[in-house]
Amino acid sequence: MPALWSSDAQWSLLLPVLLALVLTTVIGIEREAGAKSAGLRTHTLVGVGAAVFMLVSKYGFADLLGTDHVALDPSRIGAQIVSGIGFIGGGLIFVRQDAVRGLTTAATVWLAAGIGMACGAGLPVLAVGATAGHFVVTRGLLPLARVTRRRRREPPVLRLSYRDGHGLLRTLIGLCTQRGWAVEDLAIERESFTDDGTRLAAVTLRLAGRGDLTALAGELSEVEGVRSARTGREDALDDEE
Repeated sequence: MPALWSSDAQWSLLLPVLLALVLTTVIGIEREAGAKSAGLRTHTLVGVGAAVFMLVSKYGFADLLGTDHVALDPSRIGAQIVSGIGFIGGGLIFVRQDAVRGLTTAATVWLAAGIGMACGAGLPVLAVGATAGHFVVTRGLLPLARVTRRRRREPPVLRLSYRDGHGLLRTLIGLCTQRGWAVEDLAIERESFTDDGTRLAAVTLRLAGRGDLTALAGELSEVEGVRSARTGREDALDDEE
């Protein structure tokens, strides 16, 4: 009669699972406190599941090793964890108004899976170190990220108001290109009418390049049909209106 259980040391296999439970619960609490899309339960389940899969991959087929012509690779299931966890991470990433959200949460779920795998593989020091690294990155680097964000140069912005329906926008973009500026983004904001019924269009150009942006705005403002040309950071221009 074949052996019913793969291993006689099943109770000891619970220790790596418990370690994964504790470590990923700590990470999940931190994520839950930040009101992230993946919180306590998601991170804990991912970590515990990864640990269980690793243990199954290592010890789940120990009873077959004595069988003739049977050779097992203990890393085969672990490789599938790395691939499979990407589906969960991909589901946490979404785009809203050209802004990508959920990347950090997806990366944290990936890390939780890695911590669970380390526990299941019998590498507790690596698992604890990775958990500590999570807090160093998500909490310790926040002040550095804020400083970097404040010092980051905002892209040059040029806001134009001109008579619509006369093909002026193509001419204005052509002048920007001739003066060494590349138009990275264009947003048409609104249309209005003057007292005499002339239709006006307002657009915002995000530019890339080097040169005298003020001189460019002055040159564009002299084009027939252009009512105004203003430069500066986008948030500053928004405050003026």
